[in-house]
Amino acid sequence: MLMTASSQVRARGARMPGIGDNGRMPASHPAPNSETPLWLVPVTYGAVGGTQAADLLRYPPKGYRPIERRVRLGHGAERFEHAWMQTLTWGIQRRSGFRVRVIDAPPEVTDASYTPVSFEPDGTPIEPATLAADGEQVFSPEGEPLLRSGDTALLRLLLWPVDVPCRVVYVVDEPARKGFAYGTLPGHPARGEESFIVEHRPDDSVWLTIRAFSRPSGWLYWLGYPISRLTQAIITRRYERALTGPIADAR
Repeated sequence: MLMTASSQVRARGARMPGIGDNGRMPASHPAPNSETPLWLVPVTYGAVGGTQAADLLRYPPKGYRPIERRVRLGHGAERFEHAWMQTLTWGIQRRSGFRVRVIDAPPEVTDASYTPVSFEPDGTPIEPATLAADGEQVFSPEGEPLLRSGDTALLRLLLWPVDVPCRVVYVVDEPARKGFAYGTLPGHPARGEESFIVEHRPDDSVWLTIRAFSRPSGWLYWLGYPISRLTQAIITRRYERALTGPIADAR
């Protein structure tokens, strides 16, 4: 059974999983073909956080193509907890065929990352599920660290020849809405942002919403734009199916 946020293992005093455990890489790992550590490289687009805009589909950033997809995952608190915990440990990407390698940044970088504060209806602040009370990172029952704003990762899909770098640009951590968005880094075939938000609605249904805006990152990718759009559509369908299977399959 999945553990609640309050019962997850805290980072302090716990052994950090190694490369062989969860795919994390040391902070000193350089960006591909670069002497600059990847966690220092800025994202390749300007509208950071744009996937949160209510009018994204109507008014996307200039030159970018927006998409939005919603899929019902099931119902109930257990389904919601399973879905958001998979989402905040890169489970959607891994279950869609990606290999994910997270690059650790120095503590002074992650400690400075902003974690939004949400509130109860009466104004009481809600403790984030992704951080312990003392600000330390927490882990899932399987030992996977819950991702945080500022995390950098390399994604690689089967048959794709290179790693695709991205950075977590924000995390949504509310009682009934949890998820994140990542932005593209140099070396990614696209420029833009994509978000994955899991929602537990009042009727007890659980939904995944995927929103994105993107454009090819260079002339070579513009030449293959029709193929890129088809590939994006296929990957998005994989994302939609990633969390709909039996909960036991992910344990």
